[in-house]
Amino acid sequence: MEKKSQFLELDNLDTQILSILMNDASVPYTEIAKKLVVSGGTIHVRMKKMEELGIIRGSNLIINPQSIGFDICAFLGIYLEKGSQYKTAVEQLREVKEVVELHYCTGQYSMFAKIICRDTNHLRHVLNEDIQAIKGIARTETIISLEESIKRQISLI
Repeated sequence: MEKKSQFLELDNLDTQILSILMNDASVPYTEIAKKLVVSGGTIHVRMKKMEELGIIRGSNLIINPQSIGFDICAFLGIYLEKGSQYKTAVEQLREVKEVVELHYCTGQYSMFAKIICRDTNHLRHVLNEDIQAIKGIARTETIISLEESIKRQISLI
């Protein structure tokens, strides 16, 4: 009996479509179709299929936080009192709008978060009043990013 792969297989056209849109999600399907020498309908059908399969989970407009006054990017190692408090802590961290990413992880921390704040005063408030006040969080360690040097998605080609 042949074992099925747990990963969804993409053909060359799917990969090319995704690569174009991962670089710039605002590219119209008609432009993608011209570039790949297929019909606009083909692009639409392929995109719909990849959305239904869960390969595509939406699209986002990316802003530069610094251009609107959010100068601090920090990473936060979060220690939980008990692992069983993870789900409750996540629910409460969802309410902290400055938390833009949260990962359940192995290693030293229970969770690792990325937070964006206006300045160090804002960061201090978020840490002391919002995050460290969450039941189940024992303590945190903060690492402030001085510069984001690389930010990208995985490469498909």
